[in-house]
Amino acid sequence: MSGCDAALAAALPAPAMADLWRTLEEAGGPFQGIDAAETSVDGGYRIVRVTVRFAHLRKVLRVVLSEDDRVAGLFHGPVPREVEELARALVDKLARGDYATAGSGFDPIVRAALPPDKLAAVWKQVVKRVGPFTEVKSAQVVPAGGVWTVLLVCRFGTGELLVKVAFDLRDQVAGLFFLPGDSLAPWKPPAYAQLDRFTERDVTVGTSPALPGTLTLPRGPGPFPVVVLVHGSGPNDADESIGPSKVFKDLAWGLASRGVAALRYVKRSRHAPMGVVTVKEEVLDGAAAAIDLARHTPELDPRRVVVAGHSQGGYLAPRIAAENAGVAGIVLLAGPSRPLEDSMLDQFTYFLQQDPGDAAKKRLVDAARAFKLRVEDPALKPDDPVEIPGGGVLDGRYFLSLRGYQPTEVAARLSVPILVLQGGRDYQVTAPDLEGWKRALRGRPGAEIKQYPAVNHLFIAGTGKPGPAEYETPGHVDAQVIDDVAAFVGRLAGP
Repeated sequence: MSGCDAALAAALPAPAMADLWRTLEEAGGPFQGIDAAETSVDGGYRIVRVTVRFAHLRKVLRVVLSEDDRVAGLFHGPVPREVEELARALVDKLARGDYATAGSGFDPIVRAALPPDKLAAVWKQVVKRVGPFTEVKSAQVVPAGGVWTVLLVCRFGTGELLVKVAFDLRDQVAGLFFLPGDSLAPWKPPAYAQLDRFTERDVTVGTSPALPGTLTLPRGPGPFPVVVLVHGSGPNDADESIGPSKVFKDLAWGLASRGVAALRYVKRSRHAPMGVVTVKEEVLDGAAAAIDLARHTPELDPRRVVVAGHSQGGYLAPRIAAENAGVAGIVLLAGPSRPLEDSMLDQFTYFLQQDPGDAAKKRLVDAARAFKLRVEDPALKPDDPVEIPGGGVLDGRYFLSLRGYQPTEVAARLSVPILVLQGGRDYQVTAPDLEGWKRALRGRPGAEIKQYPAVNHLFIAGTGKPGPAEYETPGHVDAQVIDDVAAFVGRLAGP
């Protein structure tokens, strides 16, 4: 660790570095050697990409070097060309009807969900809808949601589909999706965004590590009230891109069109995941740095800094307000009032209810029950590994950092205004969560609760039974949500 700069050494001490290497060897087998290395320069940093060979696969380690040649960042991923070839081979096997071989590279969960007969049925339905497969038109390899995803634009007899293949750390298929061909179309601004009413500029949030961010400013003299946007679960970008939708970009552009500035930034678990061991590093530090930046930016009113948290960000918003002086109000966008383990169990149970005979979904419910028992075990220790249903492992210290936190109780003790927003078609944060907020805030001055019957967890309107598939359809945050947040901020005392 002597070659690391101070920030990385603190974020990734020697035991964590050893854990990282052990994880890579568990995935790929024993280390065999280095196959290649290449250097580039980006933003004043030298980046060395080292292709490392393990017994069963190869990985690329991206080493970021500062001006004094100390290691300032360390990241890992697959060899892009190799996972692209795996994705292309998968589509080729499906087109040839070789379903057994096609599924041999699936991880255990996908293999259980898509055995050869079900995989055949899915592919035949695709062909029935758009005709026989013709060719792969283009391919793109991107990091997304903690995994690496290959996006294949494929030509079929009567049109195009986007075949999305997600790979885990072992280069096994962790997700397979067939999406409309326009799913890669450029994001378009919502109708309520009035582009002539605001400007944007790049900012840096915090220093340990520095997180890239964007400040969206209404045109005019200011000072403006500002909303600091805090992400939901997972390694989100600054726009909180989920599928083709951009929840935070919608919010920022919509609010700035109505005279309210917005500050959004890349989540720590996406930009610099090494060293994220508790919720403090994952969420709280970045939120605190963003609040501090907002309070010291000349165009912004330090007395009207509002924290708006979505999902996990809403769950933690009361804690963020309690720990940071100067927060003038909080907005909870689909914020759970219950712990993660309860929401996760309810979500997997919901999936099973839609398909009671699905053995893979039944196993996920069982895994969620075991996860709940593990997380709530009084004997849980910081170094104990905790398996996450659906994939992944976290140390016990992450869950211990949340133990005892009751967001409703913290919110009830706050003296600042609170706005709780909930979608009627949200299957992730549901009625029990809303009831928790209602009980805690009933009769409390300055607390408002609003419900939107047609919107889902992303606050995008839709119809029918809600489910994950609709997140792959482009949409925008409902205009009424934008109006209600802007009105809430507008009622705060101005300069």
